[in-house]
Amino acid sequence: MDNLYHPVKIGNVELKGNLFLAPVAGYSDAAFRSVCIENGACFTYTEMVSAEALVRKNLKTEILMRRACNEKAYSVQIFGGEPEIMSEAANIVLEKTHCEVIDINCGCPVPKIIKTGAGSALTRDPDRLFKVAEAVVKAANGVPVTVKIRSGWESKQMTWREAAQAALDAGVSAITIHPRTRAQGYEGHSDWGIMKELVELVAERVPVFGSGDLFKPEDAKAMLEETGADAVMFARGAMGNPFIFRDATDLLTKGSYEPVPPEERVKTGFAELERLVAETSEQHACLEMRKRFAAYSKGISGGAALRARIVHAATVADYKDIFSQFIC
Repeated sequence: MDNLYHPVKIGNVELKGNLFLAPVAGYSDAAFRSVCIENGACFTYTEMVSAEALVRKNLKTEILMRRACNEKAYSVQIFGGEPEIMSEAANIVLEKTHCEVIDINCGCPVPKIIKTGAGSALTRDPDRLFKVAEAVVKAANGVPVTVKIRSGWESKQMTWREAAQAALDAGVSAITIHPRTRAQGYEGHSDWGIMKELVELVAERVPVFGSGDLFKPEDAKAMLEETGADAVMFARGAMGNPFIFRDATDLLTKGSYEPVPPEERVKTGFAELERLVAETSEQHACLEMRKRFAAYSKGISGGAALRARIVHAATVADYKDIFSQFIC
């Protein structure tokens, strides 16, 4: 692939580039997605939304799906193991959000999700994955539906091929793979060789998006080169570092990138805090931003001392006091 940075199509949705923000539980809210977009993310996903909670009209669940202020196109990711509930949830998603894409989580390794027949349980059970995906595709009525799978349940039970085929048979418009097993969780290394095999298996029928071990721009370049994936999806690598999208874009298009200065890191953190306050409340936003400002402070001189104070911040004023040396 000569031009590693390029447009991508998901069904009838056209995207300008191929650097995506993954659905990250407890992180990918509208505030965080908005700063990722400002820094070059080409497409974004909400954190995973419970189909069951949606059908029960849980207000907190609806908040998770809100479009960010600058989001031209985004995907709402839903999870569940029952086709009927997932179908109903898809209808609610489209009614409440008018999102451009619906993504089905078939990869989450968390036990409480698996117990319901959702997440990684679907990668292990291709027949159920087919029924769930088919139900969502029908309910979506032309809006592209995608799936995110894992490589399998454990090393002796690798079911990604069957899961991918089931998704294709159900009519999905793209497949994302995180090539770790459910048993691995987020430990060890993701197997990019499996990703390359998946790209060859689907042979241009639908795009394949890669996830797993993308912590710096060079990782994105390597994944695109080694696997032939159509796009890459940053997850943990974007936490406290939405600049990874800008840096990766520069690396792929210009061959190099410049590190972001500390003042800009802090400024972006405050932009995220301000938006989170507007979306929720000062109390909630300030508690939530403790982990996020801790991540923003990595690589800043004196970062350890800053983090020791961040864990006690409870108001916007507290954060302004902690970062006063960086605020103009």
